[in-house]
Amino acid sequence: MAPRGRPPKSVLPERTLVVDNGADTIKAGFASKSPSVDNCHVIPNCIAKVPGSQKTWVGAQWDHCTDFAEMAFRRPVQKGYLVNWEAEREIWDQEFFDKGAKLYCDPHETNLILSEAPNGPAALQTNCDQMVFEEFEFAAYRRCTGASLNAWHDLPKLFRDPQRTEVEASPVECVLVVDAGYSHTTVTPVYKGRPINQAVRRLEIGGKFMTNYLKEMLSVRQMDVRDEVHMVNRMKEDTCYVSSDFRADMEKVRRDPLGSGIVVDYVMPDYTTRKRGEKRAHDPTTKKQMNKLGFVQKENGVHEYVVTLGNERFTVPELIFNPSDIGMPQAGLAEVIMQSLSKVPSGLWTIMLSNVLVVGGTPNLPGFAERLYAELRQIAPTECLVRVARAGGLDKATWLGGARLASNRDALKENVVTRQDYLEHGSARLSRWFAGEKGK
Repeated sequence: MAPRGRPPKSVLPERTLVVDNGADTIKAGFASKSPSVDNCHVIPNCIAKVPGSQKTWVGAQWDHCTDFAEMAFRRPVQKGYLVNWEAEREIWDQEFFDKGAKLYCDPHETNLILSEAPNGPAALQTNCDQMVFEEFEFAAYRRCTGASLNAWHDLPKLFRDPQRTEVEASPVECVLVVDAGYSHTTVTPVYKGRPINQAVRRLEIGGKFMTNYLKEMLSVRQMDVRDEVHMVNRMKEDTCYVSSDFRADMEKVRRDPLGSGIVVDYVMPDYTTRKRGEKRAHDPTTKKQMNKLGFVQKENGVHEYVVTLGNERFTVPELIFNPSDIGMPQAGLAEVIMQSLSKVPSGLWTIMLSNVLVVGGTPNLPGFAERLYAELRQIAPTECLVRVARAGGLDKATWLGGARLASNRDALKENVVTRQDYLEHGSARLSRWFAGEKGK
């Protein structure tokens, strides 16, 4: 538990903890003069429990779990917003304030940079500020959107532009951040390190939605996996890809499943001899045995449970580009980007479209960036150069941006609010400070 009761300090501490508090995982680590994703720790942001068991796994304890069958999850972040501080505090206490933790810190000697979803409810933001300063008592704090932190990346390097000599990290002037995360996908134009809030657009499809859709498809077509959230999520990560030509791939699977090169078998884990599922080349006899026996009999007597994946591999990720396929009244990702740009001064369109940065877990799927570029190029103005880059580390990209901000000591001083300021002025002015109105 975080120590409490010390008076605030007027001098900014040297140590800064950067926390990208995602719905699925927390990406956290201490900033250094030369930040690297190697310094970032990925912590499950959940409390997990097997129904009927008294054992629970909190945060990183998940790494010691050996049986994920029918696991139930309690997640502090819902729909992208931190709504359950009771659960989040239990995770933070273990990961940041337990003396045996890898990321142990004394909050009175530590600055905190914390990411949040754009355009969050004011009540949730105030609650977060109170927890940081009143419950945990961090010395100084910055709450900002993940897109703002991603503006601190070295974009000339990502886009292979002519390199400039960079003395200290600084935010790029214009960048359009596409954050395809667990709960949803957001499109945020960022100008000089700050999001253009009226242009932020949100697509209600993320990694969780796609996992649930894959669960439904498999449960209807092959076997009931509705309670196997963790296993199906890994199956999605191991086998799914974004098609460059959706109709052509559908036709390949329909006409010649065996010769298409798309159909694969996925061996499900039994959590005894196999801890994680495995993708294999498709064997036609596998499906026959599954239909007849309910399992595959191997020569050594081992039983395997196998799922055959065909068009499921690319129809699931297709939802982010065509939500209307399942009746969702939302535009696809490329159209959402253009809707966002319509709220930005037209003079910024050229530079925004030439600096499209994709981050988050979903862009790890093969073909994501290439498909987004192809669709954007079709609907963007012909005079605009379109470039799409994947940030290094993808799911760790927001953390790395925050670490680069913290590595610039002068910028850090300008961006954070100290606990002393908070105690003097209260929470009412904090949101104005974080919106760039400090001192007013």
